[in-house]
Amino acid sequence: MSEQQLPVVVIGAGPAGLAAAAHLLERGIEPLVLEAGPAAASAVREWSHVRLFSTWGELTDPAAEKLLAPTGWAKPDANSYPTGGDWAEHYLQPLADALGDRIRYGSRVTGVSRTGRDRIVDADRETQPFVLHLTTPDSREERIFARAVIDASGTWTTPSPAGASGLPALGERAAADRITYRVPDLKDPAVRARYTGKRTAVIGSGASAFTALATLADLAEDEPGTHAVWVLRRGIGGSTFGGGQADQLPARGALGLAAKAAVDNGYADAVTGFRTEAIEQDIDGRVVLAGEDGRRLDPVDEVIVLTGLRPDLSFLSEIRLGLDERLQAPIELAPLIDPNQHSCGTVYPHGHRELSHPEPGVYLVGMKSYGRAPTFLAMTGYEQVRSVTAAIAGDIESADRVELALPETGVCGGAGLFDDPDAGQADGGGCCAPAPALVPLGAGAPAAGIAQDASTGSCCGS
Repeated sequence: MSEQQLPVVVIGAGPAGLAAAAHLLERGIEPLVLEAGPAAASAVREWSHVRLFSTWGELTDPAAEKLLAPTGWAKPDANSYPTGGDWAEHYLQPLADALGDRIRYGSRVTGVSRTGRDRIVDADRETQPFVLHLTTPDSREERIFARAVIDASGTWTTPSPAGASGLPALGERAAADRITYRVPDLKDPAVRARYTGKRTAVIGSGASAFTALATLADLAEDEPGTHAVWVLRRGIGGSTFGGGQADQLPARGALGLAAKAAVDNGYADAVTGFRTEAIEQDIDGRVVLAGEDGRRLDPVDEVIVLTGLRPDLSFLSEIRLGLDERLQAPIELAPLIDPNQHSCGTVYPHGHRELSHPEPGVYLVGMKSYGRAPTFLAMTGYEQVRSVTAAIAGDIESADRVELALPETGVCGGAGLFDDPDAGQADGGGCCAPAPALVPLGAGAPAAGIAQDASTGSCCGS
């Protein structure tokens, strides 16, 4: 079989991976999607209770819609906000069904390389097809050959730890029964009981932390004794809670304001400038957070760690990737999304050139392309795969074309907004954002979201 007859392998049957498969088919290229989970959108289903702050109109891909049209699929109300479960049930699963046996479930990729060439060998490297090793549902090992590889496996399975050094805090693993790295589903009776009447530490400063704080505040309103302790490595200022009414995604702005309300209304206490060094067990089984500066917080019953996600690069060790040393994102993309530099406005749409690597024919897309950068929009992923698949098809004119405009966040600032204990104390909202003001959260602006569903860029788009 010639290389052009081989499939393009897509790793991951989530939003970006399924969209990539749809775009490949539109260009007459056969995709093969390898999904480690038992069903499409396995990661999305794990946060099915969380409502997105993007509308349905921003969560479907044009090529995917064309593929779905003959099946009788009807696009949900473009102005409504789905939960993760809605997204999976009403769009991602139907899309997977339309792709049929082009998706293989329970197939976990364990390695990617060039056939007969480890990462050292130069000779004839680019003439060799890719080879992928995987484990099958019955635990067999298998290999598959491909003309190109699109890695859309995301970052959901590799959350960052509580430790401020990027390593697990001392005692973090030992206290695992008291720690979760996900926004809890308080509609589940067992989960609700875990936090009812309890004191819970929430570590993190992004949209997921906002969601957890707002959720715990709702519980505290109904259940006396329930209280949250919000642990931040930074100070609190005008930009802490996002762009508020200046955010061009209203529900995203409302989410930050719901977290602000949790603090203002006394359902959560904020501890600022705190870098977790250790998690110690108290004599009664509760846990104590110890900081690098010697501070020890009062004991808590539970800890919710929402400090971001990071890519799993282990199975790409034999591929020549060009990754930024800090973000683990492609080198050309990293400066556009680096939180050390900026956190407002919007990164311009980007495609195959920013996502290319020294190894031609391999692309990291979707959340994984952002490495450790904290923010991402589904629309960004759809534009990425449109460009990448055009490049694979040889249509460089289309691959280079920008076909998307992204909304601004309404907040901005630099590195200190993430880690400097003193940052934000008097920032007045940054260069463009007003100090947040509480606004009513109506049906059109749900008080929930996911950390992936956001965007960053230069200062207010300037």
